[in-house]
Amino acid sequence: PGKKVLIVYAHQEPKSFNGSLLKIAVEELTKQGCSVTVSDLYAMQFEPRATRNDIVGRLHNPEAFNYGVETWEAYKRGGLSKDLVEEQKKVQEADLLIFQFPLFWFNMPAILKGWMDRVLVQGFAYDLSKVYDGGLLQDKLSLFSFTTGGSQEMYSKEGISGDIRYVLWPMQHGIMHFCGVKVLEPHICYAPENVSEEKRKEMLTAWTQRLKTLWKEEPIDCSPEWYFK
Repeated sequence: PGKKVLIVYAHQEPKSFNGSLLKIAVEELTKQGCSVTVSDLYAMQFEPRATRNDIVGRLHNPEAFNYGVETWEAYKRGGLSKDLVEEQKKVQEADLLIFQFPLFWFNMPAILKGWMDRVLVQGFAYDLSKVYDGGLLQDKLSLFSFTTGGSQEMYSKEGISGDIRYVLWPMQHGIMHFCGVKVLEPHICYAPENVSEEKRKEMLTAWTQRLKTLWKEEPIDCSPEWYFK
């Protein structure tokens, strides 16, 4: 109770299955006494491109633009653009980050990847000597909740698409764990568009049930073995 949750949501349609998963998370977590904030990226028309516009005022090196260096320097002097500062504040305050999205091409949608690229800058989320277990966003939990187009069989080790865990490696390990965030088991709804209405209801119920005991869960073992064993 009293925990703060940030849900970063990337779907264009509120009436979608992802929209239903979002609604359930907001309702269930609020009922538990959590304070829930939603960054609805499409509704916000969030800018996914990492550009010069992310820095307010002078550049550290106007001769040759280096996004990583410039945002790091800007972060240190409080010179990042307003939209980034707002998202960083939400991340800073959150105990749990939930990412809700449909899988696109074995990855998160561009608008969500852009959120990762722009919000998790050096100095805020990590530093050169402070990464993985030493990352700057320790004591936070994260959870990737997403839908797929392919079936669970397709995303198995023997399946045509390979183990779904391979897909999770860049997201969970390369981004979240890199920044020190602990990772809960992903929540995956396989091919909701290709199953019966009844099956979809079961998927939504399973998400509600999981959220009820979410705070008792232990994070996954953040090691290559979890993904590739």
